[in-house]
Formats: sequence, structure tokens, C-alpha cells
Amino acid sequence: MCFESYKNFEWIVVDNDSKDASKETILGEFPFVVWHEMGYNAGFARANNAGIRMAHGDTILLLNPDTLILKDALQKTLQLFLNSKHVACGVQMLHPNLNTQISGSHFMKGGLNHLLPLPYWGQFLKWVAGWLKLQKPSIEVAHSEEEVDWISGAFLMVKKQVIEKAGLMDEDFFLYAEEVEWCNRLGKQGSLCIYGDINIIHIIGEVISANAKSKDKSYANLYDKKGLQFILSNHVRIRKQYGLFWFFVQLLNYSIAVPIYLVASLIHHIFTLQNPLLDIQKSISLGYNVLCVWSFSGQIIRNQPYFYKVL
Repeated sequence: MCFESYKNFEWIVVDNDSKDASKETILGEFPFVVWHEMGYNAGFARANNAGIRMAHGDTILLLNPDTLILKDALQKTLQLFLNSKHVACGVQMLHPNLNTQISGSHFMKGGLNHLLPLPYWGQFLKWVAGWLKLQKPSIEVAHSEEEVDWISGAFLMVKKQVIEKAGLMDEDFFLYAEEVEWCNRLGKQGSLCIYGDINIIHIIGEVISANAKSKDKSYANLYDKKGLQFILSNHVRIRKQYGLFWFFVQLLNYSIAVPIYLVASLIHHIFTLQNPLLDIQKSISLGYNVLCVWSFSGQIIRNQPYFYKVL
């Protein structure tokens, strides 16, 4: 990307306490960038809110540092967006190998799709959903312009006048699910879309996986501290968006999934002539993370301001 063509944009970099030479490196190369220090690791919502408050333009773009802009994607998106009825938009993201990546999704009642990563139990629920012929919520390959319910926060463009009505991102979230909850509120002001003909590369989970010392960069990782943050944030989002009933549906399903994982993995490994205890540590880790979410349940039920940070 040639930055000469982007100098008419207002560039704001919000630093979540990087503790490295990022500021000197970036400002030395791109002196037109506005740099803002949070002073602590404030997470995704609080850092982006700080940047939004500083911005002067009528259109805001949240852009992850682990993205690569392809073929004037910013100008193309902005031009389409400003001439549209939509209140927010994203683009078709790609993996570094250029395979398509989920860039937006539709809501599923109660956030039930968050149960699918659960080992064995999630696979069973996925089979049930297929048997019932339920539509998949995720959009991995978007058409030229496809309306969605929520957009990945890695590249999320929003009209500022809509933010003034819907509010900023919810600062209870540290990481994960915050853009989903935000898009729910933005969607009450108008439609959201993905421009499938415009691409960026998104390198998923590099920074957070390194900081959390997690080997698994996927969103199916439920077994370490990063997994705990993922599970906790999703439960907080479901409480805020769908209410107490669906919060408990989620939490009880996660609780049921722990003994199912333990027993099903033991039987599976016996029948496949593997060590029966191969997944014992992962089942214990999942159980620990679910217990941790139970420990937050009183705070989540009250739905009072609280910073849900465990990383």
C-alpha cells in the first residue's frame, strides 16, 4: 500500500502499552500519524473508543495492526460506503495464503453458534443443526454486497453520526465479542454489509497469541487463558444481547460439555487404540475455564459496569 495516497485520511494509532519501539518506528516513517498512548493494556473496545473520540472525520474505520491492505481497499470501500444506505461495512478478508476468511455473520438466537467449538457436544449440536437444515450464520465467502448482522472488528467502517446514536463500544469487554455486541446496537440504526469484491489480508491472532503464550491462534481454542477470555466474553455478550435465560442456556451447555468431553474422548481413544487419557489435560483445562466463568456469573447477571479482563 502506498501511503502517499492515504495522507488525506486521518491516521490514529492507539498503543495498548506495547513496551517496544513501535512509536519511534512508525512516526519516523509516517510523521502524519497521530499517536495515542493508553498507558495500560486496555483491550480492544477501550482502545478503539479512545481513537474514535479523537477522530474528526465523518467516517470511522477500525483497522487491526495484523492486516494488509490490498489494491486501494480503503478508498474503494469508502466510496461505496458513502454512497450507500448502510450504517457500517466490512470487506472480504483473506488468510495469508489468500483463502477466504469469515468476515461477517448473521445472529443466531441466543448465540447458540458459540456452542459449536465445544468438543463432541458441539459436533453433536452441529449435526442436529444440519438435520434441522438451519442456515449457517457465518459468511466465509461474501457476494459483491451482502448484508450481515455483524462484522469482524479487524476491518469495520462506521458512519460517525450512527455511533452518536448507538453509542461507543461497550468497555466492559477486554477482548472478543465486543464488535458483535456493538454491531447489534449499530444494526438498530440501519443495515450492515460486507463488500465481497474488496479484499484485505488478516493475520489472525498473532499479537494476542504471543502475549497469552497460546499456541492455538484459532477461535476454537477453549483450553488456556486465551480460551478463558474467549468463553467469558461470549457469555458477557449473550447476557447483554439476549438476557439471562440465554446466558444460563450457554453456561449450562458449557458445563454439560465438560463431562461429555471426558467420557467421549476416553471411549473414542480406546476404540481407536490410542492412549485413553490423551485428552485428559484438555478436559481438565476446559472444566477449569467453565468454573472461572461460573465465578463471574454473579457480576454478569447484575449486568453492572465491570472490566472482564483475564489475560
